[in-house]
Amino acid sequence: MKDAIEIFGAVLLVIGVLVIITFLLTLPTYWLWNWLMPVIFGFGRITIWQAFGLNLLCRILFKNSNITSKK
Repeated sequence: MKDAIEIFGAVLLVIGVLVIITFLLTLPTYWLWNWLMPVIFGFGRITIWQAFGLNLLCRILFKNSNITSKK
C-alpha cells in the first residue's frame, strides 16, 4: 500500500511539473499577443488558455515532419 501511495505521489508531481512548464511556455505568446496585436492590427486581447491553444495549433501546423532515412 505504501508503494502505491509513493507512485501516486510521483505521478502527481510529474503532472504538476508539466502543468507549470506548459504555463511558463505559454506566457510569452500571451504577453506578446496582448502587447502587439491590439496595437498593430486592432485584434482583441486573449486569455492564457487561448494563448495555450494558439501554441498548440502552431505546433500542429508547423511541426517539423522531415523523415530521414539512413542509407
